[in-house]
Amino acid sequence: MPNLKKYYFPSFFLAVLCWLSVFLVNTSFVGQSALLYDSDELRQLYSQPTEKWPKPHIDKGVKFEEIGLLPEVQFPENNSFSKEKAALGKALFFDPRLSKSGQIACASCHDPDLGWGDGRRVAFGHDRKQGTRNASTILNVGYVDKLFWDGRAHTLEQQALFPIQDHLEMNASPEELEQKLNGIETYQKMFKEVFGSEKITLYRVSQAIATFERTIKSRTSRFDLFLKGKQDALSDTELLGLHLFRTKARCINCHSSPLFSDNQFHNDGFTFFGRTSEDLGRYLITERPEDLGAFRTPSLRDVVFTGPWMHTGTMASLEEIIEMYNLGMPQPIPESAKDRPLLPKSSPLLKPLALSKEEKAALLAFLHAISARPQSINPPDLPH
Repeated sequence: MPNLKKYYFPSFFLAVLCWLSVFLVNTSFVGQSALLYDSDELRQLYSQPTEKWPKPHIDKGVKFEEIGLLPEVQFPENNSFSKEKAALGKALFFDPRLSKSGQIACASCHDPDLGWGDGRRVAFGHDRKQGTRNASTILNVGYVDKLFWDGRAHTLEQQALFPIQDHLEMNASPEELEQKLNGIETYQKMFKEVFGSEKITLYRVSQAIATFERTIKSRTSRFDLFLKGKQDALSDTELLGLHLFRTKARCINCHSSPLFSDNQFHNDGFTFFGRTSEDLGRYLITERPEDLGAFRTPSLRDVVFTGPWMHTGTMASLEEIIEMYNLGMPQPIPESAKDRPLLPKSSPLLKPLALSKEEKAALLAFLHAISARPQSINPPDLPH
């Protein structure tokens, strides 16, 4: 383990140069921090309330919310919480009869034993057809305001209906699904208890599933314990990772808030523009040039358990991802594609970081500190 006591103040000359570069470009600088602390100083600084933590390195125009403890999930007024509704949603979530084949459930791609993802690069759907994007975890999905990698759904209720009807995923028509579920006596009783009527509609199905999904939350991580006052919950290396996350490594520009996501969309260079696997992301929904290649910022809570990563599912290790961001996440465009009328532009928040081997290791350690293995749950007995 590196000796973190060796972190020191750089020379006065270097500090002045760094300060001048910040002043001239009117943005948070990248590279050697103007001030580095030893491990005792870091522990003292970060043991304070979050409002007294060192100032984060935030670029101009970035909407910032400090990382911290997750609040309670808010349930919408038109779909309030009840234990009975959540239990119904859980049954539907694990029921493969929601698919045309009777073989694919929501839990097929969002398995609690696999970090509420499926552990694959991209998911398999109806007739083993392969999807085009990674099935991202639904942990803490109740805090997300635009769903899917491209933000096409604005509520969980709306989101729940997409995979059920998608011909590449569950491939069920609304009419067939409603007819099938209305023929299951136990479901009729459950729907009557929850909604006051035994009639089963696709909208009520979506309400129940969304209610269950809002209960899927991260467990308490060591980072959370540290925030609650357990000062030895984080190691010196993890504390350094926390500080780097908020400063030199610039992660906080996108992965802010208690969710460790800004709920915004950014082009991180993974469009594979001009290649067979090209994906233009949110642009396919909005058709706005500024959204070309932009994808939703995923939450980093429990990230250690939710791989493979990125919307492509092509990143097999967190070390690999850290190194790519350290290089500024380059986005090469093939010569054959450079004459297209619209070209993707990587987010200006992406810049080379010049992280040392020790600093990259500290960042990785911090990602482990904000990760708690998701709780395994038993699938329910399916209604009959």
